[in-house]
Amino acid sequence: MTSVATWLQDFAPTPAGGLPRNVFRYVLGTSALHQLALLALTGAVALLEVVPLELQRRIVNDLVKHRPYSLVIGLCAIYAGVVLVQGATKLALNIYRGWVGERAKRDLRRRVHAVVEAPADASPAAEAQGITISMIVAEVEPIGGFVGESVSEPLLQAGIMASVFAYLIHIDLWMAIAAFGLFIPQLVFVPLLQSAVNRRTGARIRVLRQLGISMIDRTDGAEDNRRIDQAFALDMGIFKIKFTMNFLMNLCNHLQRISALLIGGWWVYTNHLEIGGVVAFISGIARMNDPWGDLVNYFRDLNVTQVKYRLLADAVDQLTAPAAAVDRIVVAGGNG
Repeated sequence: MTSVATWLQDFAPTPAGGLPRNVFRYVLGTSALHQLALLALTGAVALLEVVPLELQRRIVNDLVKHRPYSLVIGLCAIYAGVVLVQGATKLALNIYRGWVGERAKRDLRRRVHAVVEAPADASPAAEAQGITISMIVAEVEPIGGFVGESVSEPLLQAGIMASVFAYLIHIDLWMAIAAFGLFIPQLVFVPLLQSAVNRRTGARIRVLRQLGISMIDRTDGAEDNRRIDQAFALDMGIFKIKFTMNFLMNLCNHLQRISALLIGGWWVYTNHLEIGGVVAFISGIARMNDPWGDLVNYFRDLNVTQVKYRLLADAVDQLTAPAAAVDRIVVAGGNG
């Protein structure tokens, strides 16, 4: 029930002059047309990903079959042209993403500035609000950066994985099934470990914001030291989980390559597959593992950004409220 209530609150009408609570509502509200253009570039990059794999296969097979070397030269020239087109398209995508993200940062900074334009008094509450505003302005940076890739990044990486996997099925169904089978453990342990990271990240944001306000108010020093130790413990927990996840993912990646060598080697040995297919298959596995890692990083960043964005949206609504509202602003990051 709590998650449903939170979802409904996130998509409730936006207050006048405020920010929507859900980061994707903000993304669509400020850059919907640009996101469509980014999707077009994303589709082009994903489709071009499989062309070098096919060219590698053909080049190796032509060499093994001792065909005229002029064919190899021609294929290599096409390979270079495809890589150039793909690289230029990806360059345009990244620059466009950066522009959309910087545009979002500018918009958020202007909105925060509009809220705090009125002069404040010199009371301790005003000082605490000033520190809160500084933290908010600093957090615009990662939020704005996320806006640029919020829609195109997961679709790009998922598109690359889908196109490469379809190509691997085209080369050999059984090798593709073996490679996918070794992805299944990752589909189990990655969400579990990532959920643990997300919980610790939310708790860390809460602790650091409480620490910031208590240091300005000069309250209990022992409590501040406890929060510092708590932040350290949370950081170490995050590091241990993230590096354990990386270790398990790398292990699965190498097992995928070993399965390709074992099964593909047997098919080559029994004349059921050409050697170029094995080479292209191993390259294809690498091209699937990279976007999979990027997808994991994306969803990790998504959770942290949503927490920070909700804090920013709450702060824009509450900065002009009485002094008691400052504490609500500080702890709001833990509610996501």
